[in-house]
Amino acid sequence: MALRLSSRSAALVAVVGCWLATASAVHAQDAVVPPPAEAAAPTPSAAAPPRRRVVAKPAAKPATPPAATAAPAVPPSTATPLSRPELEAFVDGLVRRAMADDHVAGAAVAVVQNGQVVLKKGYGAASLSEGRPVDPDRTLFRIGSISKTFTWIALMNEIEAGRMRMDAPVNLYLPERLQLKDQGQSTPVRLRDLMTHTPGFEDRMLGQLFERDWRRVRPLAAYLRQERPKRVREPGLLPAYSNYGAALAGAAVANVTGKPFETLIADEILLPAGLYHTTFREPRPWRDDLPAPMAENLAGDVSNGFHWTPLGWRSQPFEYVGQIAPAGSASSTPADMARYMTLLLNGGVTPGGRTIFSPRTSAAFRTPLYRPAPGAAGWNAGFRDIALPGDRHGFGHDGSTLTFHANMVLAPDLGLGVFVVTNTDSGGALTAELPGAIVEHFYAPRPPLAAPSLISLDEARAYEGDFLTTRRAYGGLEGFIGRIMGLARVKATPDGRLSITTKSGPRLWTAGDQPGVFKAMDGADALAFDPRDGGAARFFASWGGETYERVAFPFQRGLLVALAALTAVASVVTLAGVFMRNRREFRQTQSQSRAALMQTTQAVLWLVSMASFAIFASRAGDTAKVFFNWPGGWLLTASACALVASV
Repeated sequence: MALRLSSRSAALVAVVGCWLATASAVHAQDAVVPPPAEAAAPTPSAAAPPRRRVVAKPAAKPATPPAATAAPAVPPSTATPLSRPELEAFVDGLVRRAMADDHVAGAAVAVVQNGQVVLKKGYGAASLSEGRPVDPDRTLFRIGSISKTFTWIALMNEIEAGRMRMDAPVNLYLPERLQLKDQGQSTPVRLRDLMTHTPGFEDRMLGQLFERDWRRVRPLAAYLRQERPKRVREPGLLPAYSNYGAALAGAAVANVTGKPFETLIADEILLPAGLYHTTFREPRPWRDDLPAPMAENLAGDVSNGFHWTPLGWRSQPFEYVGQIAPAGSASSTPADMARYMTLLLNGGVTPGGRTIFSPRTSAAFRTPLYRPAPGAAGWNAGFRDIALPGDRHGFGHDGSTLTFHANMVLAPDLGLGVFVVTNTDSGGALTAELPGAIVEHFYAPRPPLAAPSLISLDEARAYEGDFLTTRRAYGGLEGFIGRIMGLARVKATPDGRLSITTKSGPRLWTAGDQPGVFKAMDGADALAFDPRDGGAARFFASWGGETYERVAFPFQRGLLVALAALTAVASVVTLAGVFMRNRREFRQTQSQSRAALMQTTQAVLWLVSMASFAIFASRAGDTAKVFFNWPGGWLLTASACALVASV
């Protein structure tokens, strides 16, 4: 979540803060593992005491553990194989241009096809102070939410073994202190809901998703207990991407197996698959209440993260995500990610014939498990259902921290897997665009001219309005910021298309073959408006696993801007009147004098609140500062002044 506010948004921030003041005031190793022959057994001190195994439904005859069963490999694709020289030339040009335009310090790309590594290459620097270039075989990058895919493999293995059930409530597999409360909802959250990001949670992240100081990192159980989100809707209804939900799934698997999460992933996935440079552990000193830290030989190869400034790149502090490890703490090399993509494309079987997960699980990763509306992008079993150029569909996952961006896209019909990662906070555009650009360039050239829209201007106008994402906090100061940053404005263009503007900027969409479905003019993304309630009450976005709901009249941007402008004008006029009255004789009663004092104080508080919000917004371009310093002095001052003025 990038918190960058334009100057136009800054004024809106100040305004809406006044209106929301009352609500806003309640703030309140896997040690690197040598090859298996040299791997040592974990010492007792490195792992937490085994937890009680929880079994929802005893299995009469548990399935054979996946690692011990051979499965047939997926047949190679019949598509024309990529030419390495042509692919390398194309990728070099695209990556280097993006790195120069977006000031990206370092990047890496891995491409596999039909079980072979076609391209594996690093670009730029992993560390400027050490003069260390990106090495695709050694440099570890943070892969963010791609970490979740390992969590889903571990969960599916337990489901296949009969120790967990996808449609069972997650509470069956959690210790009592982590179990979810009803919070007014009538339906329990199931494992299926966690895998499809439909548990009905709000999404909070500021001030707690990342930590800059390793001493502030909490154990997974403590984080899940202390940072419980609100349940804002019934599970299974609407998608709203949830880091908390993925972390909860990881805790459930760890509880059922009796192994700490990091140890479980290493033992069942990383080591058997030969991913010796992939780890969920982080480089920090030892602490008794946390998992063992990253091994020193891996820690020395971790890439720095960077932020571009007018004076050049600035190295960023390490971002600790260990408190929510199943959702995003993994680090890996492009070489390991190439092996991982080969495993995913080959039905869970390693090149050496070892099965990491079953063919049934492999099919679940490729098949939509939840689709919110016809034509909308859905969720497979934990993996995104990804639209690709040429009307192809793939699966995969992207991931970001504050400074790292990564994307993994797999196209089974092409036998193709693409992984791209950058170490600079401005690298998101490159990672989002590269996989689709490769498929489009080599397998689905775009037509030279866009086809006319299938709907008229009047039909397109039915979709106009302000829409607000479901992936946000629903209260407090973070809820207020979410209302600003999570807004999407939909406008019809004269030629019958839609222009949708989000925090990432405007994009053009044209009507598809199905009613309410629109396709991006600049890529293969699609979105679908919900056919219920007249067809334009909400739309489902493919880019973030979220839903955008139409904003009701009292909360619409135009009305709030007008109210803010009136508040500012009234405050200025009130203060101007004070000085004008002081220049002439003006006798007031005691009641008038007290009322004048109250009006003057209120005007000052509103103006101070607006100015403080504007200062906060002007400094919000540095996302890391917003996360680590949340909520910050300026925002607290603005909130407090607005609250007092409102009262």
